[in-house]
Amino acid sequence: MKRLLLAAIFAAALPHLASAEDPIKIGYAISKTGPFAPAAQTQLNAYQLWADKVAADGGIDVGGVKRPVQFVVYDDQSDFGKAPAIYEKLITSDKVDLLLAPWGTPFHFSIVGILEKYHFPVVGNSAASTTIRDVKPGNIWFTTSAIPDHLASELVKMMKSAGVKTVAINTLQLPFSQEFKKYLMPAIEKDGGFKVVVNEEYAPDTKDMTATLTKIKQAAPDAILSLSYPPDSVLFMKQERELGINAPFQLVLIGPTDHFFSKIFGSNLDGTITMGHWSPAQAKWPKAKPFYDAYFKKFNEPPDYLDSALAWMSIEVLEQAVKKVGLDKDKLRQEIASDTFDTINGPVKFNGVENVTTPTMYLQFQKGEAQIIWPASEETAKMIKKPAWSQN
Repeated sequence: MKRLLLAAIFAAALPHLASAEDPIKIGYAISKTGPFAPAAQTQLNAYQLWADKVAADGGIDVGGVKRPVQFVVYDDQSDFGKAPAIYEKLITSDKVDLLLAPWGTPFHFSIVGILEKYHFPVVGNSAASTTIRDVKPGNIWFTTSAIPDHLASELVKMMKSAGVKTVAINTLQLPFSQEFKKYLMPAIEKDGGFKVVVNEEYAPDTKDMTATLTKIKQAAPDAILSLSYPPDSVLFMKQERELGINAPFQLVLIGPTDHFFSKIFGSNLDGTITMGHWSPAQAKWPKAKPFYDAYFKKFNEPPDYLDSALAWMSIEVLEQAVKKVGLDKDKLRQEIASDTFDTINGPVKFNGVENVTTPTMYLQFQKGEAQIIWPASEETAKMIKKPAWSQN
């Protein structure tokens, strides 16, 4: 009897050991409401698609043991000032085992201090700025290759290859567009040899661009570059069509890969060039088409070619790291920092916090599909000239 009592006391004193039945907690905050909610939706969709996949698979592989998953999700209300407190709550109160990234560059940067404080790893996604290189390595990594200095350099190379001689630029006065332009102008002067015939900027609340577009029409440039975000990209393209402004090379920086652009512009989207990260048409990325198909099946629309893909890539990196080393934070941090991961966008490896294997790419819409046209090593179609606007 004494021996049994001692055994019971000893067993009760042992720490709880994880079993296949114990769920792991995965937490994140994202903009479900507020002004950023529409833009964050495709990233949220990717997270929800993964949650469905995990449930269907019976969980995820944690160091060789299949474990079910419980998700803890908060709305940051489009306020990056709230994100640090939410992520600290996820770590300290909710005691999550893993974290997924929020949406957007300011939100990523806002939680860096919390991640450093608790040495908690996060694989970022929808954040793009040269300032990511100033972040202390070891707690957060960024899957995107769409960094403004790389984007500017590759755009100049692409325009040269297309025979561009004259350029018109219209730039939104918000950080990403301004940072892009900061690197674009020196690249044009140093490597492009182009003549900039129009160089205008506009405020985020701009409702009418006809004055700038009239200047562009009069200048008749070979290339028109709209360094814009989705809402003003729509305005720019609508008024450009109304004024009948045509140029063989037209870049609209952010927006065209969102499905609602196809609904608005239809075949007029063809020939439009935009930044993007991947394509399901790229045969050397065998995971790309299955992701596209699964997303379409769940949401009845295609994924965009930026945030949903980046979100899925970040999940793939995290899931592969967890499968290999389990949930120990130090082991995870070391694994993410050192290994190479297989994703829908090809192999991903980090140097410091930056993805150094994925090329910086540009897409062009052709026959309603977004094709990779740059660089040549990744292209799924050759670049075409932008057709003249129709009024459909």
